[in-house]
Amino acid sequence: MIWLTAIILGIVEGLTEFLPVSSTGHLILATELLGYDAAKWAVFNIAIQPGAILAIVVLYRHLFWDMFVGLFRGDRQAIAFVRNLLLAFFPAVILGLAFGDYIETLLENAVVVAWALVIGGFGILLVERFAKPEESGGVAAMSVRQSIVVGIVQCLAMIPGVSRSGATIMGAMALGVDRKTAAEFSFFLALPTLTGATVLQLFKHRDAITSNDLGLIAVGAFVSFIVAWAVIKAFLAIVTRYGFAPFAWYRILVGGAALIWLAMR
Repeated sequence: MIWLTAIILGIVEGLTEFLPVSSTGHLILATELLGYDAAKWAVFNIAIQPGAILAIVVLYRHLFWDMFVGLFRGDRQAIAFVRNLLLAFFPAVILGLAFGDYIETLLENAVVVAWALVIGGFGILLVERFAKPEESGGVAAMSVRQSIVVGIVQCLAMIPGVSRSGATIMGAMALGVDRKTAAEFSFFLALPTLTGATVLQLFKHRDAITSNDLGLIAVGAFVSFIVAWAVIKAFLAIVTRYGFAPFAWYRILVGGAALIWLAMR
């Protein structure tokens, strides 16, 4: 059963990591629904994120290679691309180090997740209704101000259930960035953010992780990679055509159902 749990949580991670529905929130609710100890699986849920990250690397490998080569050539677009990602990444580093222990306690609270899903869903609907995004010209064309503000907004996702991708995408759109660029900026920002969070958690809990745990993490990460690879391609097609409202209503329904279920337990 423990290996089946790792596979299930890997599927949940891959399905939700890059959608504006909160992967961490869904993983916490999944452990509650399945009757598992949320505290026991909290580190596992973070440790399998590199699988989903790898899906971004594979799908955008040509772009990343061009930016990497461009840096050594002094290409202005490559420099702006890396600059924007770093500017958006630093706020999470600062707050993550400052409030890491408090954030870990929230990872065990399913009620917080449910409320965050509902509130975040209405937040997405408001941004979709009032934001006036324009063609931005890609991640490298975003301004320093836009990058910094998106990085600050990303910090809201330290509350489980808010959604890192949802916060960054909606934050970018509120600043006038078009849907596709906002989504891709969120994808790319996941690389340093989720990698840093994973390394930090594994280091902090290194004494509690056994060789069997490493096997479970490997399985969960592999499953999340396969699922995320398929989800990312479909996600861009959906938001380009329908926007983010379907995900907002999904959040509201799931969060509301979770609140009712948690209250009746």
